[in-house]
Amino acid sequence: MTDLSFPGQAASPGEGAGQTPSGGSGHRFDTRRHWAASLSLGFRDRDGRTRMTRARHHGPLRVQRPFYPETGHIPDARYAEPCHVYLLHPPGGLVSGDELRIDIEAERGAHALLTTPAATKLYRADSHGVCWGQHTHLTVRPGALLEWLPQETLCFDGARGMQSTTLDVQGDGCCVGWEVLALGRPASQLPFVSGRVEQRFALTRDGRPLWRERQPLDPMHSRFHGYWGQGGSTVQATLWAVGLTAPQAAVEALRECLPASRHWAVTQRRDVLLLRYLGDERNAAWEVCQQAWEVLRPWLSSRQASVPRIWMT
Repeated sequence: MTDLSFPGQAASPGEGAGQTPSGGSGHRFDTRRHWAASLSLGFRDRDGRTRMTRARHHGPLRVQRPFYPETGHIPDARYAEPCHVYLLHPPGGLVSGDELRIDIEAERGAHALLTTPAATKLYRADSHGVCWGQHTHLTVRPGALLEWLPQETLCFDGARGMQSTTLDVQGDGCCVGWEVLALGRPASQLPFVSGRVEQRFALTRDGRPLWRERQPLDPMHSRFHGYWGQGGSTVQATLWAVGLTAPQAAVEALRECLPASRHWAVTQRRDVLLLRYLGDERNAAWEVCQQAWEVLRPWLSSRQASVPRIWMT
């Protein structure tokens, strides 16, 4: 079985992972299969409205036009009018050799909300066991607010790859986001019984680490089934918020507002609020995260939550 690594790491010297032996780019289907895509977006306050001032892409990663569903003057608003953006990956999922890199930057005064139009699918690895990779880097400058709210990720049996999320928060910048992951396809009686997926999170403020986490998901490991680990659960979610002026009060507000359940818990440490869900209901995980975000939104900005229209289609 191929070791878990970034796609293309096995390339020999002088021959790039995304190249054919002749040196040109092309599709290949051996152990060095590698299809890269990237997206870089920048947001800035322009006359009280957040504008997308940078949009560069390579490969099948795109954005629709910016949306402004939260019009209207807000007295003493901390940020410019929010900009909603939908990230598009036309293939709809990741296969062996895919490597997606997403870079988002919110500058002072900007308020950007990013989501996806549908769930992301992590497909079964090919016969060579080649991994995929998805790497997201979020930069929040002082005086900015970034909301990273992708729709859920569906991991198929046999998937192999790594998801990493790096958050670089500066000064009094604020960020809220989540990752909702469902393993296997229980409705089709196709559980997650093989493969290996690894999730990594790293959050820093002004270069100082506040939260670092590495989570391997391997159905062959005792941690996956043990009650001290995954406990056999098929759905998990993590929501984070950094930059709250009163994080402990926000924790208490969530405990009061969210439906009581043994499947979720919330805490805060070092200015980072973390909410976790662990269970078997994808819709329940999503609802807990969405409700928590709706509670936290006014704590982070002077605006109530405005649900992206794409979530209702």
